[in-house]
Amino acid sequence: MGVLTGGGDCPGLNAVIRAAVLKGTDTYGFEFVGFRDGWKGPIEGLTTPLDRSVVEHILPVGGTILGSSRTNPVKMEGGVDAIRATMARLEVDALLAIGGEDTLGVATHLHSQGIKVVGAPKTIDNDLSATDYTFGFDTAVQIAVDACDRLATTGASHHRAMIVEVMGRHAGWIALHTGMAASAHVTLLPEQEYDADEVAATIARVAERGEAPLVVISEGAIAAGGDVTHTGAELDAFGHVQLKGAGEALERILNEKLPDLATRVTVLGHLLRGGTPTAYDRILGTRSGLSAVTAIAEGNFGTMAALRGTEVVQVPLAEATGELKTVSTARIDELKHVSG
Repeated sequence: MGVLTGGGDCPGLNAVIRAAVLKGTDTYGFEFVGFRDGWKGPIEGLTTPLDRSVVEHILPVGGTILGSSRTNPVKMEGGVDAIRATMARLEVDALLAIGGEDTLGVATHLHSQGIKVVGAPKTIDNDLSATDYTFGFDTAVQIAVDACDRLATTGASHHRAMIVEVMGRHAGWIALHTGMAASAHVTLLPEQEYDADEVAATIARVAERGEAPLVVISEGAIAAGGDVTHTGAELDAFGHVQLKGAGEALERILNEKLPDLATRVTVLGHLLRGGTPTAYDRILGTRSGLSAVTAIAEGNFGTMAALRGTEVVQVPLAEATGELKTVSTARIDELKHVSG
């Protein structure tokens, strides 16, 4: 059995690897090989040993011991055939692909080409359909909330508006949960363009009553009529731009509309991905790994481990990667009732 992790790293990846290897070895007698650096591993035959001695102590470790990349074999000439050849050469019967929409989108394609593959959902953005939560999300939100709590106190000391930019390209789940848990006065999501005048008016009201405004903004949030802010770098292998500057763009707007109010921007960025996973993400990652390796043992390929309520079940990969799970209008309305 081959195991790989692709796309952006997140806390909880090692929990999946550990659980799959321990149960696969002890219960099913599987042998494991780790593919390094995402889909680049099976394309180029980059491997590393995976056994009990390697994985036994990695549960609290952040990131991924296998490394990652944004390699896309579907866009490479001969990429899928190279994976098939590597698996045959190494006598790998099936793959466990741990990743988000891009990594699992590749897994979905490979399954359609007859390659035996099972997925586990990894993304701090929590934007994969067919699962209630993805591991990595809880840790990211907790890191963001801790940062907001600290920034709120320094903002109050200096009577400043604190703008906190969090990850969230197309889905604002991190910003939504962070804004609610940190009691932000304004929370801006990619799902709904914001009215700059309305945001400025809200912040002005907060400042007038003697409070320090706290704003949480997703990196993909944009003002009405504006454009998403990015670095201008070339698209990656999955067609994504590198986002940057949403918080700074909002600060420029506020400086223009509220010139007497001091503002500071903090971009949390990759802090949300790194470090020790929360207990919740360790458990969810572990349960995902257990479910995935059982699916392989039972021949239930083309599926992904998904949290439904309190149970982890297998769902079709095509269902999980068909469309992004974004924040609904109803959830945005909930947020409005506890903001401002």
